[in-house]
Amino acid sequence: MKDDTAAQERIFLMLTDHPGVMRIDTHAASVFLEAKRALKIKRAVRFPFLDYSTLEKRKAACEEEIRINRPLAPQIYRGVVAITEEADGSVKVEGAGRPIEYAVDMSRFDESRTLDHLAEAGPLDAKLASAAADAIAASHAAAHAAATRADGKAWVSSIPALIDGNTNGLRAGGHFSADEIEQLANASHAACLRIRPLLAERSRRGFVRRCHGDLHLANIVMIDDRPVLFDAIEFDAQMATVDVLYDLAFTLMDLLQHHQPSAANMVLNRYLAATPADNLDALSTLPLFMSIRAAIRAQVALARLKPPHSDDPGIVDQARRYFDLAGTLIRPPAPRLIAVGGLSGTGKTALAHALAPVVAPEPGAGVLRSDLVRKQMFGVEDTHRLPPSAYTPEVTARVYDTLVQQARRVLAQGHSAIVDGVFAREDERDAIAALARECNVTLNGLFLVADLATRQARIGDRRGDASDATPEVAALQEHYNIGHVGWATIDASGTQEQTLQNCRNVIAEGQTRQSD
Repeated sequence: MKDDTAAQERIFLMLTDHPGVMRIDTHAASVFLEAKRALKIKRAVRFPFLDYSTLEKRKAACEEEIRINRPLAPQIYRGVVAITEEADGSVKVEGAGRPIEYAVDMSRFDESRTLDHLAEAGPLDAKLASAAADAIAASHAAAHAAATRADGKAWVSSIPALIDGNTNGLRAGGHFSADEIEQLANASHAACLRIRPLLAERSRRGFVRRCHGDLHLANIVMIDDRPVLFDAIEFDAQMATVDVLYDLAFTLMDLLQHHQPSAANMVLNRYLAATPADNLDALSTLPLFMSIRAAIRAQVALARLKPPHSDDPGIVDQARRYFDLAGTLIRPPAPRLIAVGGLSGTGKTALAHALAPVVAPEPGAGVLRSDLVRKQMFGVEDTHRLPPSAYTPEVTARVYDTLVQQARRVLAQGHSAIVDGVFAREDERDAIAALARECNVTLNGLFLVADLATRQARIGDRRGDASDATPEVAALQEHYNIGHVGWATIDASGTQEQTLQNCRNVIAEGQTRQSD
């Protein structure tokens, strides 16, 4: 392997002996960036989790990287190219001489457009977050048949070792106290024990698949205004064969670490809407899954503390933030139930999505919307307009029954839920109150009110929304007999920000009263 390493350095020097070529080294690869092209060469190294020690193994690894990543990012991954030694002793990419190395040939993208860089520049908007969730969901759907039941059993059995690996790595890093590390380890093992039957059931039902495996924000890039997943794990199939929610958890955790709670919540809710409803029954896995991912990133940061960065305070601070996040995520607070009611145009859905990121546990509440339930019930797209027959009292009763059932599933997983609907009838509101009592959770009922002109103006401004309400429907609703609401009545005639603050004040006041 020493000979291979020396030979590679000669190749690397020749590849960089051109204007505008930049070299980036990682522990297992060297990447050579040109204006529109990137060449990634596996370094002649051997670790417990990968072996690139021979030319044949490096070629096979390059081919596997293309096989795994091209379906996710065809616009990036071109193929495998040979680096050859010519008769005059020079080194060429795809020359006529003898192959002496192999590289993954990629189209270069704008590195400033990866989600970690975008997140550092400011808030990620809902459109981007939704598109990222769709891309992740699509990758999981495509991977549906890529794992066996034996793989699922192996994955579940491997989780305690994952926790122990984190514990040992954090101890070796030498920057966190033994007590902190021990507390994280104990809480993680306890969580694993609690959810193990659920994980085993999910593995039997096909939710363990060959996934991306490394979905932190630096491995998602915006190309032509669409998020593209790249650099999936290719060197270890077992490492990437995991529960789909463990794959998603890396993205959720990294969004939280990058101070993007709204984007994290949007990714979760969009993913849940785009994937089988069984994932509602597995939300209790997220605290452990996100915590493990955060601890892994803390370890990765600590591993960078080598000369000349042995005492880099920025790296130490990053490791500490990930470690603290791991400790926070593994201890989720009790869930709560929030119901947002009000006539059409009062801003219920906007409020629900604004509230959700700040409702613990992380990454915020699941949002359950009556409009979407109705569309799903009739098997149509969210923005497809339904006929009046879809709005009979009988159908509406089924919609609200389904909302209660979905909220029950979310709460049973220790996760908070926000239910968004008109809730014009007392029996609909009573059913939500009964659910809160059944699940022994705090209920915050918020009923939004605004004048007719405001409601009609907002409805008229809607584009591409799941609601079928029209200004005429809003006028008819003025004659509803709402009855005794029994929830906090919120003036929603102002801005979205004012309505959100009014609701947060009501929720905080309710929490204070409960603690008195």
